[in-house]
Amino acid sequence: MFVSKVIFLKIKNTKSLCPECGKPLDAEVFEEGGKVYIKKTCDEHGEFVNTYWSDAEIYDRVNNFEPSITSVENPCVDNVGPCPSNCGLCSKHETSTVLGLIDVTNRCNLRCPVCFANAAASGRLFEPTQDEIRQMLKNLRNLKPNPTPAIQYAGGEPTVRKDIVELVKMAKEEGFTHVQIATNGLKLAMKENLAQELKDAGLNTVYLAFDGVTSEPYINNRGRDLLQYKLDAIENCRKANLGVVLVPTLIKGVNDHQVGEIIKFALDHSENIYGVNFQPVSFAGRTPADQVEEQRITIPDFVKIIEDQTDGEVKTSDFYPPSSVESIANFMGALDGEQPSVTLNCHQHCGIATYVFREKTEGPGKDKLIPITKFIDVDMLFEKLDELTERLKGDGFAKRKRVLASAATAIPKVVHSKESPENVDIKKILLNVFTKRSYDALGDFSKDAMLISCMHFMDPFNFDEDRVKKCVIHYATPDGRIIPFCTYNSMYREGVEEEFSTALKKSKE
Repeated sequence: MFVSKVIFLKIKNTKSLCPECGKPLDAEVFEEGGKVYIKKTCDEHGEFVNTYWSDAEIYDRVNNFEPSITSVENPCVDNVGPCPSNCGLCSKHETSTVLGLIDVTNRCNLRCPVCFANAAASGRLFEPTQDEIRQMLKNLRNLKPNPTPAIQYAGGEPTVRKDIVELVKMAKEEGFTHVQIATNGLKLAMKENLAQELKDAGLNTVYLAFDGVTSEPYINNRGRDLLQYKLDAIENCRKANLGVVLVPTLIKGVNDHQVGEIIKFALDHSENIYGVNFQPVSFAGRTPADQVEEQRITIPDFVKIIEDQTDGEVKTSDFYPPSSVESIANFMGALDGEQPSVTLNCHQHCGIATYVFREKTEGPGKDKLIPITKFIDVDMLFEKLDELTERLKGDGFAKRKRVLASAATAIPKVVHSKESPENVDIKKILLNVFTKRSYDALGDFSKDAMLISCMHFMDPFNFDEDRVKKCVIHYATPDGRIIPFCTYNSMYREGVEEEFSTALKKSKE
């Protein structure tokens, strides 16, 4: 009789956290039964074994895109103590800040059961002054060698601040090329002119919480039916020509069955919806932690859901980690004879993404979804760009014209024109991105495609020090620190808000 064996394979050692007391612990990441787990033991609270990635094969595939290291030259805190006990950033951190976050308030006009920030529940008011916010913006822009290019105002709910339009202007004054707000959309829905005011102030994107296309996910995730508010907010942004990215919080058994419908909704409203960034629920803050394994959705789960709900038109193999686009950034930087100012060198296991085009079909039946990998050999593109970048090293600027000519020859070879969507000249778009190297050129590409992405933020159950060190999304705090996203929400948020808060007064909002 044949008895199959479950193979246990150790992958690495790392540091994690005790989900009960938050104490840093030694941890082990291992593969068993085709899945990847993380295990640690607390002297007081015992052993914890939790899913890290639900598919070891996909885990291994994205390991081919291990990112570079771009540490800051002017750390904000001294390197003392083991990671992550003194975040802020220290010299151990291995990436620059690509997206800075500032919580402008902990007030909120909702009480969502799954709020990782635990907004409005402390009985105290955390709301930095304009002067404090300006200094936090300066701290992000003062990082060397790469000033932070993008900022997101968050909270709480940032739009409950009466001066939110002024804060957007302030971010532009401090030199941020991209400014966005993370919002539930209630104010944007109820105050018709707010979207236009924010657009006029310089806001680039509304990062809109959007959990589904029916009422039920909102009742579960947010405590009430918010669907019409979401639709009204999107429409008011459309009127103001203000871009929107939908941000669904995914919970197994609640809204994971609507992933395909959410993508279809985004494509139906692509006039001003530029992408969907799915975020599997993080078991931190107010999110219940008693059903972690039952409700956990990892990145492999997500891409398999996409493949299933698009009838195989968008496959798991169509997705790449954000670190994969380093080849593009390195090439564009080399053309200018300098290091790229923005590099998405976050850890390869932090997220995954692809671009999807839609081709209209005549008559009955659904439209066809075409992932970018269908008409571009993405792996070959990265390989060609790496080769061209190597040619530019040394006296690169003098070779620029010859290399651009080579790019003009090489890029068409990686594009399969027969597979590309109608009315999309992808060869021309790619050449414009590389030759013009501008925000507008990148926008020309994005307007014809929908970015479908997933960022799986960590919590104390799946916390991995290796991912923290390569985090590119960082909170700025009033005391001058700049703290990685997952560390802040797992360890530091409560202390920062306690130190810089006052007794909560009743708001008229």
